[in-house]
Amino acid sequence: MKILVTGSSGLVGSALVKRLHERGDDVVVARRNGAASRPDEVRWDTHTGEFDTSKLENLSGVIHLAGTGIGDHRWNNSIKDAIYHSRIDGTRQVVEMLAKVTTKSIRFLSASAIGIYGNRFDEILTETSSPGRGFLAHVVSDWESQALRAAEAGHSVATLRTGIVQSRHGGALAKQLGLFRAGLGAKLGNGEQWMSRIHLDDEIESIIFLLEHPELCGAVNLVSPEAVTNSVYSHALAKTLARPMLLSAPKFVLEAALGREMADELLLSSQRVLPKALLEAGYHFRFSSLEGALASLVRA
Repeated sequence: MKILVTGSSGLVGSALVKRLHERGDDVVVARRNGAASRPDEVRWDTHTGEFDTSKLENLSGVIHLAGTGIGDHRWNNSIKDAIYHSRIDGTRQVVEMLAKVTTKSIRFLSASAIGIYGNRFDEILTETSSPGRGFLAHVVSDWESQALRAAEAGHSVATLRTGIVQSRHGGALAKQLGLFRAGLGAKLGNGEQWMSRIHLDDEIESIIFLLEHPELCGAVNLVSPEAVTNSVYSHALAKTLARPMLLSAPKFVLEAALGREMADELLLSSQRVLPKALLEAGYHFRFSSLEGALASLVRA
């Protein structure tokens, strides 16, 4: 298959490109705002929306992962604008690019996030659950709306509502490991908020699964079948590392460090999400249990 990948330098994108190469796929990566220096790169000017389509004939699929990180910097108006526009404008540009290539039916997988559900406490959430409230819910709703426009041109579209991706090479777990190994691990707030996570291997394999199942359209939750509370997660990580877990980070401390909105939406929001669409389609998770996922990541 000939696959275009955007966001190929990120945690998920780099692992995905490696896996696609292992499968023998013909992978083309989008180089944002720079010269395409390798044969497998195409230039994408995000300022003008220009996409070099010279190497995009006979595409089988597009996997669009590009977007400014939501947890890289403390939120202010400028950062929030970058988070929003990198997703909405970027996705619009990719959809417009799809209209210019000659291939008429392309599998389009566009990144999304479980942030669309907002803070839902103990409610069990599936792909048919309504969007929630808050900045991230607003961003993701608009993000998906842009992606789904590709279906109007006859393409098969799925939006990848990804949870917390677990990897020792990046993301939340990589940031936690140093503290937990030092015995300074802590639950966040009261620890009662639900966390929906996914092992990086399952993130990649579920994307491959969706690439090969174009009949699965619309929103798809990319999370483990086993959601846990932050307290359960924190104790499990400490146990895996054979360290104590005696501390807690109070809500007011997190809000002082990150700002109220960022702390509430990224660390304290409760999202108990199930991967109903993937399970019903027959996807087999490699790391369903939290303990098995942590063991593979921490002890490897």
